[in-house]
Amino acid sequence: MGSARAARAAKLDAPETHLVSARLATPSDAASIARIYNEGIQDRVATFETRLRSPEDVAAWFDGTHPIVVAERAGSVVGFADTSAYRPGRECYAGVAEFNVYVDRAHRGRGVGREVMAALVRESEAAGLWKLLSRVFTDNAASRGLLRSMGFSEVGVYRCHARLDGAWRDVVIVERLLGDAADNSPGSA
Repeated sequence: MGSARAARAAKLDAPETHLVSARLATPSDAASIARIYNEGIQDRVATFETRLRSPEDVAAWFDGTHPIVVAERAGSVVGFADTSAYRPGRECYAGVAEFNVYVDRAHRGRGVGREVMAALVRESEAAGLWKLLSRVFTDNAASRGLLRSMGFSEVGVYRCHARLDGAWRDVVIVERLLGDAADNSPGSA
């Protein structure tokens, strides 16, 4: 019994290597982001994409306008969230961005998604974006629950949005207003 108590005490005194921190991503994170995204592609639970991405593919995401954040645990990238243009070429939508969030398989269900999404919301607002939106498979309960808990609203369903491995899939449309849009939304009263 004494050894178990000592082990717990030693654990409490150990460095907090289980903590997750988020930061803006840099192009040097492209290989880690590609690895995590490719896990998501292979798992078939969060994207219609089937072509794996290279670090060079991911490096092209860094446009200097749309925030990309990573979550780290013990010095390793374990999750990311990114934004991209919504309706490119249409200036009226310049403050709207689509987003994605992916977590390394070994770190799912441990708060990584929450940490990286909180950072993405902060960075998106700081970048002047007024809305984040995405689509989530209707049966992806974990992602839907996370996003609802972070203030995202489910605003509709796209039926038979695309096929994945030959099967039609439905997606839920999610959005969150930021900054001035959130403060002045007719639905916020």
